[in-house]
Order: sequence, then C-alpha cells, then structure tokens
Amino acid sequence: MNLIFNIVLVIAAFLFMEFVAWFTHKFVMHGFLWVLHKDHHIRDGRKVEWNDVFAIMFALPSILLIYFGVMRPDNIMLSIGIGIALYGFSYFMFHDIYVHQRIKILSGFSNRYLRATVKAHKEHHNPKAHYNFGFLIAPFKYYREEFHSK
Repeated sequence: MNLIFNIVLVIAAFLFMEFVAWFTHKFVMHGFLWVLHKDHHIRDGRKVEWNDVFAIMFALPSILLIYFGVMRPDNIMLSIGIGIALYGFSYFMFHDIYVHQRIKILSGFSNRYLRATVKAHKEHHNPKAHYNFGFLIAPFKYYREEFHSK
C-alpha cells in the first residue's frame, strides 16, 4: 500500500507541475522576471539563454526534496521530489530538445499530440499572440484541430 501511495504522489507532483509551469510562465516569466525570459522569445540559435536560470530555480526544490527525503528518510518528500524531477526532465526533453531543437535529436518522429502541442507552443512565440499556457498540455483547441483534421 505504501508503494502505491508513493507512486500516486509522484504522479500527482508531476501533474501539479504543469499548473506550476503555466502559472509561473504567465505571471512570473511574462511578468516581473520578463528580463530573464525575453531572450527565449528571440530564436537565434543560441544554446544558452538567460531563460535557463528558470531551470535552476525549478530544479532546486526537487533536489532539496530528494536530498532530505533520502537523508531523513521521508518517502513523501522523496516522492514529490521525484515527481518534480520527472516533470523537469520531460519539460527539457519536449520543450528544449524536441520543440526548440537546442540539441539536434528527437526530430525524426511526430504524432498528433506532438504536432498539436508544438503548434500551440510556436503560436505562443508569435510576437502578436503571446498566449500563455503550460508546456506539456496545450489548450484543447489544438488537439481538436489536429485530431479532427485527418
């Protein structure tokens, strides 16, 4: 039973991070810390951006939760830390590697979910649009368009 509870916590933390990503992106990155995020909207092929500071800021709670979860031991802290870390890894692989191709891998495949989510993200980067949303789940209109267009 304990294992199932810990797995549920990992999944819940992962899913909650999509909300945290949306909220932080809308109110912090496009708000008072725009100075760090704005270079991400200038796609000029740089491999390092000021926006990467956010990766460190998001990683710190995960690192601390995993560290203290192991050292105490505390399965709740550890499970939440793992969920946050898994979200961070997923975000990095999807957003930085797949969408923006900061490292040229993962470009040889596609599916409807990926096409819809990438389209939504690219629309966010349109200087006239600037829609704000999370990173792994886009507004449903993009999925409807992709799944009903074939």
